[in-house]
Formats: sequence, structure tokens, C-alpha cells
Amino acid sequence: MNNIHTCDLNASKNKADIMSLKPRAVNFDEVWGGLLETVQQVVTMETIKRSIWNERFSDVYSLCVAFPEPLAERLYTETKKLLENHVRELYSEVSKQREENLLAEYHRYWLQFSKGTQYLNNLYSYLNAQHVQKQKFSDADLTYGSMHMDMSEQLLEIGELGLEIWQKEMITPLQSRLVGVLLTGIQQDRTAAATDVPTPTIRGVIHSFVDVNMYKKKSTLQLYESVFEGELLRETGSFYRKEASSLLQECNVSQYMERVIARLAEEELRATKFLPPSSHQRVVKEVQDRMVADHLSTVHAETGSMVNGERTRDLSNMYTLLRPIPNGITVLVQHVKEHIKQRGLQAIANLKGDNVPAQFVESLLEVHKKYRTMITEVFHNDQQFVGALDKAFESVVNHRGGNTKVVCRSPELLARYCDTLLKKSTKGLNESEVDDKVGLSITIFKYIDDKDVFQKFYARMLAKRLIQQQSQSMDSEEGMINRLKLACGYEYTSKLHRMFTDMSVSADLNHKFNDYLKRKSLDLGINFSINVLQAGAWPLGQTSITPFSVPQELEKSVQMFETFYHQNFNGRKLTWLHHLCQGELKVSHSKRTYLITMSTFQMAMLLMFEKIDSLTCNELQNHTQLNDEQFTKFLQSLLDSKLLFADGEDLRGETVVRLNMDYTNKRTKFKISVAAQKEQQHEAEQTHSAVDEDRKLYLQAAIVRIMKARKLLKHTMLVQEVISQSRARFAPQIPMIKKCIELLIDKQYLERTPNTTDEYSYVA
Repeated sequence: MNNIHTCDLNASKNKADIMSLKPRAVNFDEVWGGLLETVQQVVTMETIKRSIWNERFSDVYSLCVAFPEPLAERLYTETKKLLENHVRELYSEVSKQREENLLAEYHRYWLQFSKGTQYLNNLYSYLNAQHVQKQKFSDADLTYGSMHMDMSEQLLEIGELGLEIWQKEMITPLQSRLVGVLLTGIQQDRTAAATDVPTPTIRGVIHSFVDVNMYKKKSTLQLYESVFEGELLRETGSFYRKEASSLLQECNVSQYMERVIARLAEEELRATKFLPPSSHQRVVKEVQDRMVADHLSTVHAETGSMVNGERTRDLSNMYTLLRPIPNGITVLVQHVKEHIKQRGLQAIANLKGDNVPAQFVESLLEVHKKYRTMITEVFHNDQQFVGALDKAFESVVNHRGGNTKVVCRSPELLARYCDTLLKKSTKGLNESEVDDKVGLSITIFKYIDDKDVFQKFYARMLAKRLIQQQSQSMDSEEGMINRLKLACGYEYTSKLHRMFTDMSVSADLNHKFNDYLKRKSLDLGINFSINVLQAGAWPLGQTSITPFSVPQELEKSVQMFETFYHQNFNGRKLTWLHHLCQGELKVSHSKRTYLITMSTFQMAMLLMFEKIDSLTCNELQNHTQLNDEQFTKFLQSLLDSKLLFADGEDLRGETVVRLNMDYTNKRTKFKISVAAQKEQQHEAEQTHSAVDEDRKLYLQAAIVRIMKARKLLKHTMLVQEVISQSRARFAPQIPMIKKCIELLIDKQYLERTPNTTDEYSYVA
């Protein structure tokens, strides 16, 4: 048959071109006699000379265009009979075989017949094109049907006809035997037993069930699925059901999972080796159902110990096995979430010392990094586990110990941590390292519920850094604000941006003030710079302003700046925040000269000792005009620094305060601070109080907006809407929402609807 291998349709057509195409009378029996012999040679893959092949192509053509009546239909019928008889003879030969030889013989004849029908289809190409195609139903006819269609009249091309005959005359009568031997061969492959049938033979026979239906465009797998696949899946399920029961008796869960994963890998390879692609996933799913889904409770029972022990290999195996099972990883996700939560709470349970904010944030970041890595490596970044990590950290970061009345310190600690990083005092870190740490702190920020509390603390600390010029880098400051804006939106950081704007405007204002002094030929006698801040943007508050008498040395500078400012900005009011002012004082009364940075209040007290060595507390307080609290606090800071001495502990009345003439310090340039602990505590109380007031106003505004849009709303729905709108800034408490509703009713923004107690209407 080698000559046929090089012969194609085009070569045959070339022969047809040189012969007469004119229809003529043909003796069917005479032509069919020669054609019959060639057809038999083709389907048995015998060698045929090219000249004979071309003659037979001409014979098919002459029969199809015969005069006076074409003989195509008779040719089709006789060819069909020939193929049916041939396949029946092959069946007779195959059916005689014993089981061990059955597949090999079937496969040999299938390869011969399927290849032969392909060549036969080429030989009959004119019949296919002119006779079969004209009577073949279209896809639309087959899909939608017709009252007048007779499916028995549907003709197939010769190649397709051969495959249909093979299915009917060979596969159908041999079905049970073929399937039985195939399943036995696959079973022997599973158990690593010796098999009489080579792998290519098993694969070839199975694929013949698919190939024999290839001419059916919409159901090529119908025969394969009905004849073999269903039986294979049942046999596979039965085998692995027994296998699972046996393994569970021999192994613990960890070992069992290893064996199951190995079995799944083997079955995937086996499916690739023997089966068409459509069956690969179905067979694997059957194994998963029998070995995993049927024993979920056993696997889940070990989940807790594996998670708590952080046995990553076992967890990876468990995830691999449970992920394809519907709701299979739910229990694992829950255990991972609870484990991360407990580890997070343990990390921040006993924080002590002066650096609690850094311990808090860095401990949480360490835990977060650890379990984020685990989720990436063990659970392949599965979003359910990412969600579990997020929920666990939300619980940890906002933990109140089960008491909702306890203030959550996370926002304050995070703000203080950022303040420590961004201050000039940060030691051992360059700007790049600071920027990295600030970027990581946003990870914790995103989990904070009370973002408004963080905003208040951060704004206060930023204000101090800007006013006292303590920022390590303005680029780092702006980078942090941009990260906050990205997380919470522009509104959240609008005041912080305005603070930066004020600082740049103030720098420009100082230049203009210096130019003004030069034009007026005025000398202030000191280096004097100011910051003009917008009252609405800076969290400084009017309550912190205390009475104060500006030292005589600064009076001229203050007056000159006020004159300059009012000349340039008519109608604006300046309020001096002396408690935020500071200066550098050169102290040279002892053996060494010192340059000391201190607050204006401390400076005012020390300047009184310019010409006298001792004063009473009454004299100091009357001169500075400070109230008792501020006077005591700032005088005590000077006593603690050893610059001054007091004759008694009671810093009131006639207690004498003296200048320390023998003062010494290793550093010649330093800063005197007020007791930080009391200052921080007072600041925290003030911040939380301010947050509560802001929240009440925010909730009232939200309620009015909602009611204005909805006009009429039930109490429960109103509360849900308010919580939804507020969630981005803070988690509002139900009692506070109720209180705000009552306030708005009193202010006549809302009213209760008549005859109901749980519905409100908007009052226009």
C-alpha cells in the first residue's frame, strides 16, 4: 500500500483533467468488478499501483455521471455492502480470540481499517462531493429538525460510513468483552501487576471509541462515554474506596495525605497515558471524592493540631487535597484565622518599657510577615486565607479585651511609632530605611477601625514636628501623608496638606518680614522667625492658650511683626500661641557657655535672672503672668535641669529660687523638656475627648444627609445606613447613634412619625 501513501486527491484530479468529462453509458457490473477488487485492497491496506489507483478514480467518476441515469446511488449501496461484509469477517476473526489476545487483534484490525477508510474516502471524493453532499442535512436541519425530514435518508461520506459500520458491526457486539479487558489492563497498571496488553494497545483501543465518532460534529464522545467512561469511573471509585479504607487503618492522617497525593499524581499520569483529555479531570475527581471527600471528618479532625504546630508540609498537603472539594477548606481557613489571632494577641500582650509603640507595631508586623509568607508559600495566596489573615489582624489591632468601653490604644501607639520614625532623633536609620518602615506601618493602619483617632494623634504630632522643626525629612513626611491619602482618600488628609502649605507660606513670610526690616533700617537684636498657621487646619485648639507676659527682650519683635502683618493682610486676627514657641538662650554665667533650646515660658523665667541671682516664686509668677499649673510645670523643669535651685519643695509664695552659679553639663548644646509622661497622658485625654466631639458632629451630619435623601426611614435602617457611611473613619457605637438621633429631634431636624415609635421623618 506504499504507493497509495504518496497519492493524494490533487494527483487524482490531474488524471481526471486529461480524460473525457462527457457523460457516457456505463456497464455497472463490469466497472464495479474492477473497482471491487481495488476497494478490498484499500481497506486491507494492500499495495496498489498508481496507474490502477488513477483508473479507479476515473471509474468512480464515470459511474457518478453515467448516461442516461447516474449510478452513484447504486455505487454507494454496493460499497456499503462490501464494507459491512468486510467488518463482519473481521469481527468473526476478533471474536475467536482469547481475552489475552482480544485487544491486540482488535487494535491491529482497527488501525488497518481506519487508515484504509481514509484512503477509500479520497478515492470516492467525487461521489462524496456530488452525491452525498447534495443529500446531506445541514447543521441547522439537524439542530432544529423538520417535519419532512427522514433521518433514514441521511447519507454519510464513504469514510464516515466505514466508521459507522465499524461501530455497529464490531464495537457493539464486542462491547462487554472489550470494556472488561480494558478495565483489567488499567487495574493491573494501578496495582503495578504484570499485564499482557501493552500500553499503546490499551490507549489505541480506548481512543478508537472516540475516533469512530469523529464524523459526528456535536457528539464525538458519545460512544466513548456510553461504552467505556461510565464503567471506568465506577471501577475507579470502587478501587479507591477500598484503598482509602485500607490506608486509614495503616497510616495516620499525615501519612495518609502523602499517599493520597501520590495516588492522585499516579492517576493523573495514568489518565494522560490511556484516556482522552475529556476524561482526565473526571477520573481525578472520582479519586478525590473517594479518598478525600468521603473522609473529610477524619482529615478535619487533625486540622487544629497541624495549624497550631505550624506543620507547613502537612498544611500544604491538606490544602492541596481539600481545595478541589466544595467547602473543603472552610474548616482549615477558620483554624488558620483563629491561630493567627492568638499569635497576634500573644505578641502584644505584655509590652513594657519606654518604647511600647515600637514594640507594638514591630511585633505585629513580624507576625503579619510570618503568616503572610505562610499563606503565599503553603496556601498559594488563596484569597480565602488572605481574608482570614485580614480578619484575624482586624481582631488583634482593634482588641479591647471584650469590653467595648475600654479605649483601644492601637491608633495612638501607631501614631507615636510614626512620630518616632519621622523625628530627627531617630538613630541609626537613614532616610530610605525610615521610608521603608513608614510604608510598613500602613499595613497596620489599614486594620485600624478608629482611623479618626489615629488622624487626631498623627495631626497633633505632625504639628509639633513642623513647628519645632524636628522632622527628619520633609520628603518622608509627604510620603506618609500620600500613603494615608491613598488608603483613606483626600478628605482624610486635607488638613495635613494644609499644614504643609502653611509652613511653606510662613517661610516666604519670614523672608518678606526680613526685607521689611531692612527697608525700615530696623534691628530687632535677636534672630526672630514665626509660623503663621490657619486655625482650622492645625489641631492646636484655643483651650491651650494661657495668659502670658512676653519678656521685654521679645516685645519689640512681636510688635514689629504684628505691624508688618496687618499692613499686608487687612482684617486677619493673629492669636499668639506662646505655649508652642521656643528659642535658643545663650547661658554664660558659669565657667562654660551653653546654648540651650527651651520653651518661651522657660526662657521668660531665666531671663529674669539676667541681673539678679535670686527671686521669689511670687515675683517670677507675677512677671510671667502664668497660671499656677503652667508656672509650676515649667519652673519644675528648670529645677530638674539644675539651672535653678529652690529653697523649698512648695513652689509658691515666698519660696526663693536661685540661679545655680556652679552649673556644669557635659554637653554645651542641649534642650530642656517638660515631663513627657504627664504631657503624653494629658494629650491622650484631650485627643480622645476631641474625637468624641467630632464623632458626634460627624454622625449628626450623616443622619441629616440620609434623612434628607430618604425623607422617611425606620430606626433599624437608619442605624445601618449610618454605620455603613461611618465605617471608613470609625466603628460607631449604637448608643452614640441613638444619642445623636435624639439631639437632632430636639433640634427639630427630625421627628418621630405619628403612631409609631421606630420611624423617623425629615423636617424640611
